[in-house]
Amino acid sequence: MYSASSSVSAPPRPSAHRGTGLIAPPRGLPAEPFLDAGRAAGASRPLPPAAAAGRPVPRPRATPSGAGHPLSGRLDVTGPQGAQLRTAIAAVQRICPEFSPAQVLRRSGRSVLLVGAAGRAPAVAKCLLDHSPVWAENLRHEIAAYRAFVRHRPPTRVPRLVAADPESCTLVLERLPGRVAAVPRHPVAAPPRADIKAALGALCRINRWQPPPGVFGRPLRYAEQISRFHQLGLFTDRDRDDLRKLLRGLGGEIVGHCELQFCHGDALLSNVLLSPTGPALVDWETAGWYLPGYDLAVLWSVLGADPLARRQISQLAQKDGPAARDAFLVNLMIVLTREIRRYETALQRSLQGTGPVTTAAIEAGEEQRLLLRRLHDDCGMARRAVRAAVGTR
Repeated sequence: MYSASSSVSAPPRPSAHRGTGLIAPPRGLPAEPFLDAGRAAGASRPLPPAAAAGRPVPRPRATPSGAGHPLSGRLDVTGPQGAQLRTAIAAVQRICPEFSPAQVLRRSGRSVLLVGAAGRAPAVAKCLLDHSPVWAENLRHEIAAYRAFVRHRPPTRVPRLVAADPESCTLVLERLPGRVAAVPRHPVAAPPRADIKAALGALCRINRWQPPPGVFGRPLRYAEQISRFHQLGLFTDRDRDDLRKLLRGLGGEIVGHCELQFCHGDALLSNVLLSPTGPALVDWETAGWYLPGYDLAVLWSVLGADPLARRQISQLAQKDGPAARDAFLVNLMIVLTREIRRYETALQRSLQGTGPVTTAAIEAGEEQRLLLRRLHDDCGMARRAVRAAVGTR
């Protein structure tokens, strides 16, 4: 539920560490095609001025963060949008009468995010505005996750649940102190080593956690997702067949050589809050059981500007042998393809806009094209690794 705004930018030129990205995969997978982070083409292209400034472009799904945002300004409850805001505040105060709103942290056509206090404690409230089935289900899943954390405490800090109502799709959480590890979805420069270490440590602790059976479900059905991407033309026939072979080798997703792993499900740096007391993870809309390495694949996909971090992530993903490697590759192909679809859709919408063509709009479109080029290069790299892995079976 927390986050900072997501921005789309292309990664900058790599540093002198470029040649250290090649990883020697364990047990049978040739080194050449496997996730050579230093060769990702997007990592060698210069940024346009707008990307260097971190200018946001059509927003992918973002989640709120109270951290790092000082409370200021007033709540404007006038006009048509003000009526919508009054309705949201009323919904929050019905489930948490002591909630006092101070600021709108984020507002979209889908939801509104309020920062304030529940009694004397800082709090963040989220209220859904668009109650379409997909968005309502996502928020209800997030509410269920926070309720589960009350009974079964995870090994990484998470916001404390204050109040929630699945029917009205309203959620109130503790506002944690700290700062997000990175604001943009795809950081334009390599984050500090300490931030990467903290994020990976928090995610690995979550991945080792074993919540009781039946508490969390399986948000991603791999065979169905592979078939869907193939039907949309995002996977070739060979992609589909290769990924199915890896899935069969993993025991049909559940048993055999590779058991499912509990994952956060949206392991972006914008969902990691850093504070002196340690990292915390927020935004649990997609938490559940995945093939091992799903969180690592998500984080790898957005760190095109950081070859060293990618190498470290790849090593973590492979350390348990060929089954873990294959699971990571299946996850990576799905995650990268989803990212490509997300940004291609955003680019098409921006090109179809009816407003005036401004310099900012042109630069934003160019940033998206550069990012898409890097994502396609990354996907090609993952595709070659999948084919090599199939060849070793």
